[in-house]
Amino acid sequence: MTRSAAPPSRSSRRGLLLVGTAIVLTGFNLRTAVNSVGPVLEEIERGLGISSGLAGLITSMPLICFALIGFAGPPLAARFRDGHVLAAALLVMTVGLLARVSVPNVGVFLLGTVATMVGGALGNVLLPGLVKRWFPDRTGLLVGAYSTALAIGGAVASVSTAPIAEAAGVDGWRWALGVWAAFALVAALPWLAVPVRPGASRGTHVAVRLRSLTASRLAWLMAAFFGLQAMQAYVIVGWTAQYLRDEGMSAHAAGFLVGLNALIVIPLNAVVPLGAVRQHWQRPMLLGFIACYLAGWTGLLLAPLTLTWLWVCLLGLGMGTFAMILALFGLRGRTPESVSALSTVAQGWGYALAGVGPLLVGLLRGLTGGYTGMFVLVYAGVALLLVTGWSICRERYVDDEVPGLPGRSAPEPVTEAAGVDAPVVLPPR
Repeated sequence: MTRSAAPPSRSSRRGLLLVGTAIVLTGFNLRTAVNSVGPVLEEIERGLGISSGLAGLITSMPLICFALIGFAGPPLAARFRDGHVLAAALLVMTVGLLARVSVPNVGVFLLGTVATMVGGALGNVLLPGLVKRWFPDRTGLLVGAYSTALAIGGAVASVSTAPIAEAAGVDGWRWALGVWAAFALVAALPWLAVPVRPGASRGTHVAVRLRSLTASRLAWLMAAFFGLQAMQAYVIVGWTAQYLRDEGMSAHAAGFLVGLNALIVIPLNAVVPLGAVRQHWQRPMLLGFIACYLAGWTGLLLAPLTLTWLWVCLLGLGMGTFAMILALFGLRGRTPESVSALSTVAQGWGYALAGVGPLLVGLLRGLTGGYTGMFVLVYAGVALLLVTGWSICRERYVDDEVPGLPGRSAPEPVTEAAGVDAPVVLPPR
């Protein structure tokens, strides 16, 4: 007869509630600093006196920072407590949000943006592990909670930034970007009170040499797919509002439509992985996402001010490729170690690739005075998404391409897709 587990004590429940609250609050802040830039990009250009190319750099910097700073997460967590690392990251984010709007200097703005992205980059990497450590039996619940908070935070930032800027008057864009510092500060405080997890030991962690995955064709393909879908997302977030404004739409309406796009993603994050774990559904789902991308971009190209809400919603449905790749991370590794290594490397390389997209849009807009270059870029990206996605939907494992990964021979692994925003836990096959 198996003895039932003792119920958690009242203090233990309070500790779990505190951690859960900290996780959800952190999730809310992961995209506010990113999504608030697009709706006031024109005001930022005027306020800082910068070119369209520099504006493109500003929209690309989050991706570059996610790629570079994210790799620092595991070493920092190995040296310090995860909660303290996240508290420090969110405090740096708070300082960065305030610094980049306090001085009318583009150099300070760029440095502040780097500091701002520290919270998002380290949160992307560390939250999945914290969920697994503190809530091993409620992983799905907590992942759903913080990924929903992430989507809500991004949507609120997209919708409210332009109205805040308008209400604040002259240089209102500074208030519209700086207001999110208050939310980052609030999210940092609970982590300082989080207790040490009983029984936690770093000695049980298995190290994986991420460099070994450069020999894996599957890892490269998944990095390309991740980067291409992120490029689509950040071109949408960073440039769609400005494109619609240049076509004659008001800043308020354009920001609202970008927020609508973010709202569409919320249910997708919950539904898509349930279908993506079924092998025979993967390629049909991929074709559906590609069709939505093509229809959405074509609608914005040919009729940007007619049925704009429909084109934006179709692009939101196409962004289901993000939830799909998170699920595929868990399906393309045989062990938790190989899944984690694949996820980390694919995201790092992928974000580096994705950062080129918004930057090119800005440069091409500055050279041509229009958005033809943006549409050429996104259409090419959709075509490459289909090619790489079709390949990674074939059932295979990164472990078979990189024999040195630890735990390869484990008979019944429980794999976890350690993703940027929401890992997907899968039962043993």
